[in-house]
Amino acid sequence: MVADPDQKQVLPQSVLFCCDQNAVRSPMAEGIMKKFYGQDVYVQSAGIRSDLEIDGFAIAVCSEIGVELDRHRTRSFEEMEKLGDELSSFDMVVALTPASRSTAEDLTRFDHLELEYWPVSDPSGAQAGDGREAKLAAYRIARDEIVAYLQGRWGPPR
Repeated sequence: MVADPDQKQVLPQSVLFCCDQNAVRSPMAEGIMKKFYGQDVYVQSAGIRSDLEIDGFAIAVCSEIGVELDRHRTRSFEEMEKLGDELSSFDMVVALTPASRSTAEDLTRFDHLELEYWPVSDPSGAQAGDGREAKLAAYRIARDEIVAYLQGRWGPPR
């Protein structure tokens, strides 16, 4: 299901954002949602894999809007469950990539939770020769897409 920007709804009690490696898009979404809606909702993120550290460009562009990601530690679905955050305990899972959507569908097929797909651009595709400013611009686009989805779904920050 894709979020309908005309359908603002009540915040769920818990949300899990997921992407491929939990290094760019899902930690950005987790951090921004925590900043916007704070104590009103429990928010976590995970990836299919967790073989990368948090991306420095994601940290930089989130810092521009007052979201701190430096202490984020990447984790996979498997690691998350080992730490006690079972997928079935979340009210909503938001997949940000096609692969994480497929994995989340498989992992939650017997659970009664809401699964949404928000296709957010992959900023890590910026080429090495593009330079720092071009890379930051690509990450800002992904960040701003996440902000638009969040506000479209749950309204302005509280």
